[in-house]
Amino acid sequence: MPVIAVTSGEPAGIGPEICLRLIERCAQDQPARLVILADKHLMAERAQAISLSGDLCQLLGLREWTSAVRASPGCLDILHVPLSVASRPGQLDPANSPYVLKLLDRALAGCRSGEFAAMVTAPVHKGVINDAGIPFTGHTEYLAEQTHTPRVVMMLAGGGLRVALATTHLPLKAVSSALTQESLEQTLRILHADLGRKYGIGEPRILVTGLNPHAGEGGYLGREEIEVITPVLERLRAEGMTLIGPLPADTLFTPPILSQGDCVLAMYHDQGLPVLKYASFGQGINVTLGLPIIRTSVDHGTALELAGSGRADPGSLFVAVEQAIEMAGRTELPSCGAMGTMN
Repeated sequence: MPVIAVTSGEPAGIGPEICLRLIERCAQDQPARLVILADKHLMAERAQAISLSGDLCQLLGLREWTSAVRASPGCLDILHVPLSVASRPGQLDPANSPYVLKLLDRALAGCRSGEFAAMVTAPVHKGVINDAGIPFTGHTEYLAEQTHTPRVVMMLAGGGLRVALATTHLPLKAVSSALTQESLEQTLRILHADLGRKYGIGEPRILVTGLNPHAGEGGYLGREEIEVITPVLERLRAEGMTLIGPLPADTLFTPPILSQGDCVLAMYHDQGLPVLKYASFGQGINVTLGLPIIRTSVDHGTALELAGSGRADPGSLFVAVEQAIEMAGRTELPSCGAMGTMN
């Protein structure tokens, strides 16, 4: 039975309570042991706020984590990581930013040692971590840095779509200079390998967007397609990869074109993700490709306005956990869960 670590994320956000909702899910049999990384006192307080009353360790199927306790279906464990300061729903405090990173570090250490088979992450608040004086652009970049992985690929999946990104959390004005032949080739190699090895797609078909409107209009609206994207696609096609593009993003995301591919590679964050989130919000997940561990995540933010209300939708976390369990059972290498052909 694989052990899956679930980090509870920003303590002032909805992360703790959507993790608590896993209790109800874990009352049903599932082929894994789930371990929530969080401050146990915070979880007890949030459990009471959302009407899960009683002592934390007496709640349905919830107990303090120890690897010595025999795993059993329908049981949820908590690995206590103490808060830096007390936290209140909806009220960010930079003093707890080191706590948020400790959750990630502990889960990562457990994955690397074999204690955990995968990690699933609840949302963090990038702004408050930076307010604490800690440079932080996102889970994807942080995990890459901590594992000394030179390049990872951020991909979201849901609603029948898979959308990977050539660049991630960058200001729009920085995208063009960050998009090089070398970086694009590395991204495509990682994406192609993981679609094959981890999704089980024998000959992945990747739809590649252009950067500019109308994919540059033959150079009149930008030359990145001519000077960066097309040379890389031609070089990798010669190796046998099926790469379709560069395609105008405004027409790529239509059923006739999407049906020709297994994944879309968008050039920047807000080129591809608005479409995917429109199709799948609440059920989509974020997957990091290229890491030496398995990592999935929710596709939404901390939703501070909902924290402590009991109204947060845990659907994305449920899907992220399910996909992590599937990945852990499929391969010993980092994996991304099978979804079937895009439609």
